[in-house]
Amino acid sequence: MSEIAIIVVILLVVVVAGLLGFAATRPDQFRVQRATRIKAPPEKIFALVSDLRAHGLWSPWEKKDPAMKRTFSGAANGVGAVYEWEGNKNIGKGRMEVAELSPPSKVRFKLDFIKPFEAHNIAEFALAASGDATDITWAIYGPSPLLSKVMGLFCSFDKMIGREFETGLANLKSIAETAE
Repeated sequence: MSEIAIIVVILLVVVVAGLLGFAATRPDQFRVQRATRIKAPPEKIFALVSDLRAHGLWSPWEKKDPAMKRTFSGAANGVGAVYEWEGNKNIGKGRMEVAELSPPSKVRFKLDFIKPFEAHNIAEFALAASGDATDITWAIYGPSPLLSKVMGLFCSFDKMIGREFETGLANLKSIAETAE
């Protein structure tokens, strides 16, 4: 091996080690959230976010793969209701289960991604009445393993997921403010 090749290999090892070392200093947890105000009572919005079968009306991911396979199991509605999906590369495969309900102010889901990567997170909707409107916050949070930390150096989860949340909240706003 020539001296130049050895120097290149050493530089690559130093760069990779530096990236891994820097990534390891990133937070062990992540949180992405977006909020909006909807001119509708919390009960109306709560019904749309707590019922997994209603997510097809407003969820931004439902439109990304019309051929996505959907399965509902567990309780028909409420705690224990389960929604599983399997779709194209934009959707992947996963499972969402209603874990906690506090009508009409909070819905918490256990969210498990299987493909394209495994992740176990919590998704949550918090609703608060504000006059004739409702302030709603949609959040996802969970552990950030080393692979996620490394990926986060090159792409912003907040921007990627946040954009989808903004679209979903706009869809929810449109439905809740117009539907009876």
